[in-house]
Amino acid sequence: MNSYNNDNKLIDVVIAGLGPTGATLAHLLGKRGLSVLVLEREPAFYGNARAVYTDDECMRVMQSAGVANELAQDMQVDTPAQWTHADGRVIGRYWQLKRPFGWPVINFLYQPWMETKLSDLLSRYPQVQVLRGRELVDFQQDGDLVTLTHQATRSYRFSDGSDARVEADSDPAPVTLKARYLVGADGGRSTVREKLGIGMDGKNFPEPWLVVDLEMKEGADALRHIPYFNFVCDPQAPVVSCPQPGRFHRFEFMLMPGQTKEHMEDPATVRALISRFVDPDKFEVKRRLVYTFNALVAREWRKGHVFLAGDAAHMTPQFMGQGMSSGVRDAYNLAWKLDAVLRGKATDKLLDTYGSERYHHAKSMIDISVLMKDFVSMSNPVASTLRNLAVKVLEATPVAGQWLREGGFKPTPTYKPGTYLGLRRKGRKGVEGTPIPQPQVRTFKGKRVLLDDVLGEGYALIGLENNPLDALSPDSRKLLEALDTRYVTLYPFGGRPQGLHEQRQTPDGLVEVEEPDGELVKWFRRNGRKHQAVAIIRPDKFVFGLVEAEDLDAALSELREQLGWRPDLATRDSGIASLRKSA
Repeated sequence: MNSYNNDNKLIDVVIAGLGPTGATLAHLLGKRGLSVLVLEREPAFYGNARAVYTDDECMRVMQSAGVANELAQDMQVDTPAQWTHADGRVIGRYWQLKRPFGWPVINFLYQPWMETKLSDLLSRYPQVQVLRGRELVDFQQDGDLVTLTHQATRSYRFSDGSDARVEADSDPAPVTLKARYLVGADGGRSTVREKLGIGMDGKNFPEPWLVVDLEMKEGADALRHIPYFNFVCDPQAPVVSCPQPGRFHRFEFMLMPGQTKEHMEDPATVRALISRFVDPDKFEVKRRLVYTFNALVAREWRKGHVFLAGDAAHMTPQFMGQGMSSGVRDAYNLAWKLDAVLRGKATDKLLDTYGSERYHHAKSMIDISVLMKDFVSMSNPVASTLRNLAVKVLEATPVAGQWLREGGFKPTPTYKPGTYLGLRRKGRKGVEGTPIPQPQVRTFKGKRVLLDDVLGEGYALIGLENNPLDALSPDSRKLLEALDTRYVTLYPFGGRPQGLHEQRQTPDGLVEVEEPDGELVKWFRRNGRKHQAVAIIRPDKFVFGLVEAEDLDAALSELREQLGWRPDLATRDSGIASLRKSA
């Protein structure tokens, strides 16, 4: 266990909570060189799964955090998700194999493995410190600083399999320190949210479900007949069957009228329920727990220098697998903005866009999750029959069938007009406030790399068959230099400059790539941009603007205005603190 040496050094960001949201945020901030202290109230991981899925958007975030390849090693990818009858016959399928953001759309995970790896990999950042068994108990804001107190956890639970708690009898040893920002990623029962007095809107659902996590015994091979993710749409007993990496599998059973928590958690009941699908003698039950779920969003995500993220800001029903993923998106949105303000690349008003951008997308994920819950848990036989017929009709219709199979019902990561950092969206399908696709691009030496690895962690200008540097005024260059901008020219495959009349050296400061698959070139042209187009890309790979080269300076003037940037911001002492650690 590390100990914190309170030597009056300012910490840039304190994070309450080391779940997926807090850990991702710590990686993103640590990679940017900020000092971070993470307080985790639990002395050790539960060792039980909670989240089971993440998507391509979040794997792209993990790529930015520098951990995607390590996490992907333990994931089960491209698994079809199905709606089935009680006997396993397929009603409909969702199986998206395209990779618009560079990663598989469907990634099943085992959360203990993921959390352990995320936590262990934080050791690569000496300025990031994790304190386990320490809980945030109080904080106050004073001007630009947050004074907070943490102490040894007094009451905690070692197992996610029950609500039983362990009372600690050790010295709480309270410590008071100062930070520039505090992020509450401390779960649905957030201490930070409670102390801020922020309420939540939405509803609590009374329908309980029993979750049963299984681990197949050594030498057994007992899951061949259920290889995919299944919503078992049985009106008499809706069930979710979820494959996981390694030897793990999860079932969730909806409680029907008259079934109690005590009855459903009884080992004999659990054995009877899973016997319908697997041989219980070939599995160890890792967890059996009845739970209810919530669909709630915090009314505010920021108060001064304190922010909410993850379940502290929104609680998402599990039926789209988006609870953890929404928190990861929060971390990505917030990390680069905190860094920008701390380093004098933007004024504090940039941080207001965190909540305004993330709120509506998080809410839409909650809404579609509730609809999916209603869809798969129908208990009325007539309604269930009509649902099954509707899915079959959709599947048989070319356009609607493709929409269903490729998950067209999933909300797109598009920020609501008037809420985001970026130029005004040009029409309903404008790309401003949406993420740029991430194809593989080919370097001059013939290596295929993902686009984000070329764009880097700051802003980027991508010129379609043009050098965006050529269109910049001195003032624009000064702004972009302060923002650590990269300059990229994109060519169609085989379209690089060639011939004895061409310049023989790559222009200074420019990276040139070509795209074998052509999706990003099509993206430019689909949005009315041809050879002289330039895309202005934010650090989180969302589009600030897509303009003609002749309009680039005007667009960058708008970026300067929205950031509140001025030369003295970039040159002043931004107060980036160092975090001293001792063992």
